[in-house]
Amino acid sequence: MSHNCFISFKKEDDYYRRQIVDKLGDSLIKGKSLDKWIDSQDIDYIMQVIRSEYMNNTSVTLYLIGEHSSEDEGFEYDYNDHCEYNKQNFIIRELKATLYDGEGNRRSGLLGIVLPEMYSKVYGGSYKCSHCGKTINYVNLQDTVIKEFSENYYLESDCTDGHCSENGRYCVLVKYDDFMENPNYYIDKAYDKRDEDINKKVHWKDIDHVYKK
Repeated sequence: MSHNCFISFKKEDDYYRRQIVDKLGDSLIKGKSLDKWIDSQDIDYIMQVIRSEYMNNTSVTLYLIGEHSSEDEGFEYDYNDHCEYNKQNFIIRELKATLYDGEGNRRSGLLGIVLPEMYSKVYGGSYKCSHCGKTINYVNLQDTVIKEFSENYYLESDCTDGHCSENGRYCVLVKYDDFMENPNYYIDKAYDKRDEDINKKVHWKDIDHVYKK
């Protein structure tokens, strides 16, 4: 089954965004990227505005993980406001709004799509767990993605070693090439997480970022 998707991406990765739109078709890509600062201290109000004005009628967010998608992208100076701001402000809020679960705006599924230039940085081979004996694929999310994704990927470990099975993750992760081969499979997978028990473990309000604005 196909679901309406919102794409969260950096402008440097627009080529991949366009390839995905071509693959899925315009009818399944809804909304528009956040393009202005919503000046309010009420975080629930901010999330409602983003969901209704930017992500309306979407149930899965496709988060493109490229070379400029990490938590530590840095700051830029805004000459109009005469201050520095976090380069990831908009992406951070788009992912928070994805995880927001409010009246009339049910939480969306969150699918991270690792772009080709990031394969070697995100995927680091596998190892055998000394506690349970399972073969575990090593995934580096600590310095490659926004916290809203990394902290909701490993949510509930099933071993004292700390690794998670599929049931312990809310966010779904896939390589770009695999996604393009079978996009609906991975979109459905992210969508279905909303009805799994792990959905109750999702958090976003308590995730802090460095702001200078």
